[in-house]
Amino acid sequence: MPAKAEKDFNAMLQNSKDMPKIQIITDPKTICRYGGTRMLLAPPLAYDALMKQVPAGKLTTTAALCEVLARAYGADFTDPMTAGIFTQIAAWASEQRSPASMPWWRTLKSDGELNPKYPGGIEMQRAYLETEGHIISVKGRKNLKYYISAYAETLFDGFSEDEAGLPVFMPDCENSQKNF
Repeated sequence: MPAKAEKDFNAMLQNSKDMPKIQIITDPKTICRYGGTRMLLAPPLAYDALMKQVPAGKLTTTAALCEVLARAYGADFTDPMTAGIFTQIAAWASEQRSPASMPWWRTLKSDGELNPKYPGGIEMQRAYLETEGHIISVKGRKNLKYYISAYAETLFDGFSEDEAGLPVFMPDCENSQKNF
């Protein structure tokens, strides 16, 4: 398997894999956990487009991106596994472009934790965030985790929407309707 630096993340970013689409979930535990039956599978470009909108000094979380996408496509929730993978693809794709075209480091895990799977690991994300004035705290003794102190106070909620209330990136609205 090729190392991350050898993969073409920009090609992965462009591969929508027939997304967006909504799957109907029937597992009671999943329905209870996420609050509904309509799960959105959003394409990688949707995450990239939202992540590009976060201005300096502000932050977002993967969970917040999922909420924006679920609302936009009329779903109850967005698949958290693909969300995590696709935010990583967007981050790596940005790093492969010269210069980097998207501030991926401003997207945190849902609880304000830095993401060790982003380019350069915790060290690179931490350096970018500290440059923007964010304070990082460390939790744990053996399995250290890094968090933005008071991250909730700097969360960005101004994602651009069109006149229909949909995020401006909507790649294929007709395709998103076919599985409803």
